[in-house]
Amino acid sequence: MSDTVENIREAVDRLPVVGAESTDQGPQNAPGAETFDVLVLDCTLRQSLATVRSLGSRGLRVAVLATSERLPACASRWCQQVFTCPVREGEEAYLPYLEALLDRIHVDVLITSSNSTVPLIHRYRERLERRVRIALPEEPALSIAINKERTLEVARRQGIPTPQCVSVRAMSEVDTALAEIGLPAVIKPAESWTWDEKQQGVPLLSRLVTTAAEARRFAAEMERLGTVMLFQQFIPGTRESVSLLYAQGQVYARYAQRHLHVVGGQSSIRQSIAVPADIGGYAEQLVRAIDLEGCAEVEFRRDNDGNPYLMEVNPRLWASTELAVRSGVDFPYLLYQWASGAQIDKVESYHVGGRMRYLPGDVSYVLKALAGAKQGGQPEAVPPVKALFEFCLAFFLPTGYDYVDWKDPRPIWTALTGFFRQVGQKVGKSLHHGQSGH
Repeated sequence: MSDTVENIREAVDRLPVVGAESTDQGPQNAPGAETFDVLVLDCTLRQSLATVRSLGSRGLRVAVLATSERLPACASRWCQQVFTCPVREGEEAYLPYLEALLDRIHVDVLITSSNSTVPLIHRYRERLERRVRIALPEEPALSIAINKERTLEVARRQGIPTPQCVSVRAMSEVDTALAEIGLPAVIKPAESWTWDEKQQGVPLLSRLVTTAAEARRFAAEMERLGTVMLFQQFIPGTRESVSLLYAQGQVYARYAQRHLHVVGGQSSIRQSIAVPADIGGYAEQLVRAIDLEGCAEVEFRRDNDGNPYLMEVNPRLWASTELAVRSGVDFPYLLYQWASGAQIDKVESYHVGGRMRYLPGDVSYVLKALAGAKQGGQPEAVPPVKALFEFCLAFFLPTGYDYVDWKDPRPIWTALTGFFRQVGQKVGKSLHHGQSGH
């Protein structure tokens, strides 16, 4: 931990010195200080690149805070400045660097959109709001939205369909939960991020389990981290989501999309659709009940009969934000308008039928289909021939690709370089392990 603290100190010492001092009212105005309209965090995420492009192309001054300069959002022509933090997002040590940065530059709005930084900013919001406006919902709405257990409770009270679900707080409750839910089942953490005994951030992922032994092993990992587990009925059908910009009792934008080729909770192909009457109504009802101002993506899955069930709500920008922007609903700009206190544009319509593809995710979709064929018995397993056909067919359909924008070409080359670097590292590790085994 001392090495981390030392790295933070060295990184802070390299920040621009503007003579601003932080007070209870925020940093004092300093002549010559760098001024930005927006600081974007979480530069490993596709929605961060979409945010930089959206806001920068509208003439706003955009800076990013990244853990590496070799990330697509940092390479955008619309990125005015890159600040590099030596620790990953979500860790406690990330906070002092962010505070020091906000004390030395002037930023109007902070935009964050990951499961790691949202909980950290939520935890220290009062300190940060002395320095910058934060584009996240206020309390208690944010606390409800980032907790799946509390979100589902609100939804049930509103009469919104939810999967059968049991909260589990100890291993002794696992068998009872399985008896009630059955198998296969989905085990979810109530919250997607926690801190270990060293105050290091730990991401928590959901898992689909098919046996009692698998469920117990995963539940034991979650119990060790002290998180509440949700044992949830498995819904096998189509995944759809409704996104809203809501403020002061009014919905300014509505948008929906269908998620295709889902792997590990992420879809590699998305298609914009007209807002369905059923889930559109449920999404708006939930957001109003929570009073969830700002951007929100409300996720649903439909069973084999087409009945929708609420999965969760994301009170932030989401991975497929780019498709919404290209379809005519510029959520990053609407979010900026809301957070900065400006008048919010109202979006009445958007283009339906647009498609976007995340190619590395689609490769994972095919590999999962091949692995599932070998293992057998996996829920929602896709036949390898079908997966390969769909993968190839997608190249011949009108489809946009994540990172690709010919008005802003550098991010795609940065993304490709990073992808091949990761592949090379994985191959190198495999070869090393293979040689070690001889």
